Amino acid sequence: MEGRLALLLVCLLLTAHAPVADAQRALPRDDADGQVFVYLQPLPPEADRVSFTLRAVSAVGAQGADVPLDLALPSITRNDVRHQRLIASGRVRATAYSALSFTIARASARRDGRDAALLVADTPVRIDVAFAVPRGKAVVVWLAFRPEVSIGDGMSFTPVFTAWIAPRPMQSLAGFVSNTQSNTITVFDKRLRQAAAVIPTGQRPSGLAIDRQAGRLYVACEGDDEIQSIDVTSAELIDRTRLLPGDGPRELALTPDGRTLVSVNTGSNSISIFDTAPLTRRDRLGVGSGPGAMAIDPTGRRAFVFNTLSNSISVVDLTQRAVVATLSLDAAPLRGAFSARGDRLFVLYERSPYVAVVDPVKLSVVTRARLRIGIEALAVDERRNVIYMGGRDDNALEYYDPNTLLPTNTLRTGGGIAHLAIDAEDNSLYIVSPDRQRLLVGSLAERKVIAEIDVGKGPYWVAVMGER
Repeated sequence: MEGRLALLLVCLLLTAHAPVADAQRALPRDDADGQVFVYLQPLPPEADRVSFTLRAVSAVGAQGADVPLDLALPSITRNDVRHQRLIASGRVRATAYSALSFTIARASARRDGRDAALLVADTPVRIDVAFAVPRGKAVVVWLAFRPEVSIGDGMSFTPVFTAWIAPRPMQSLAGFVSNTQSNTITVFDKRLRQAAAVIPTGQRPSGLAIDRQAGRLYVACEGDDEIQSIDVTSAELIDRTRLLPGDGPRELALTPDGRTLVSVNTGSNSISIFDTAPLTRRDRLGVGSGPGAMAIDPTGRRAFVFNTLSNSISVVDLTQRAVVATLSLDAAPLRGAFSARGDRLFVLYERSPYVAVVDPVKLSVVTRARLRIGIEALAVDERRNVIYMGGRDDNALEYYDPNTLLPTNTLRTGGGIAHLAIDAEDNSLYIVSPDRQRLLVGSLAERKVIAEIDVGKGPYWVAVMGER
């Protein structure tokens, strides 16, 4: 009997440890991987009459082996590619590659008002472009389609592309979008309004904070209980610090002097306070229930934490590192933003159609206005004296007068709105649209979307050099 029990115990131990062993064997393979993102540049006017459908896109290794990529945009037409578009991406082995290969399913050319089918080859089309994928890193390849030499004898179609590695934007022209479901940050060039790099991060990157003076980008990795620091120029991870297990840091805010970083820890109803040089956790304070966002006043002395589940705002003195007051509200505060002078705090609610105006000194609600349920993104434009607001279920961004809280204008987005950032340098409004998996660039002067940038899955936050 004792022998049977011993044998059973051994079997149970082996079974319990088997998945761990498998996971440990899988780690070196995952760590050796990198990623490739293929972006197609806007099609030229002469591509108006040509359209084609991709069956497959692969990265061709230096030794000739093909690595299939995931198609993001199989159908290529001028209407679909008026802006730069992501057409394929995927995880690949970290090694050298010599080319991309495209397999065309079908193609057509418009003649005399009709679409005429073109002959396409069954074999893949090779596009020479040499690149090396480092371990744990990503490479972005840009393609330019050449329609004038892609149609032979008027009947056959063999697409011709020029391919090159995307250039990194200058530090002053860099912008960043966190993608919670892709575990990446998309880097874009503000001048070109195009994706230029991708940074793999920890699990569920969400809130971002950018320090213009130091050239540092901070990202909250909610799934890893970690804050990462990234160099803006090189797009390289340079520092990281762990929080307590279960903290789940979701959003970040930086004091105006760049010396103090604060994270809202949704998983543990707390905030963490960090010194930034070097990135070091200094304190951890309990706040209300369900904190999801915060706003730091223009002086950098106080942080206002919005506790959605406990219907309150925790006021934190960042010098004393202590919660000094709690403001109770009659609804679930979601997030807020300060006026230019810092004498008003505009607060959105999760389950209420109202927006509240709070006096941050007296800690009282000055007034409130009925808007509608579902607004969850806002940005205050002190130069134009406008508040921009929108929600994930919207198709337009609304402009409000900050004094009367009455609507004054709209900007059509064609999709939902999760986060907003105003660029003081080029007077642009950056709009994260999660349902379209894009960053929209709005012209504040023209009140319209002037560019769209494909990003990753689950885009959450946008931060730009030059942000107000």
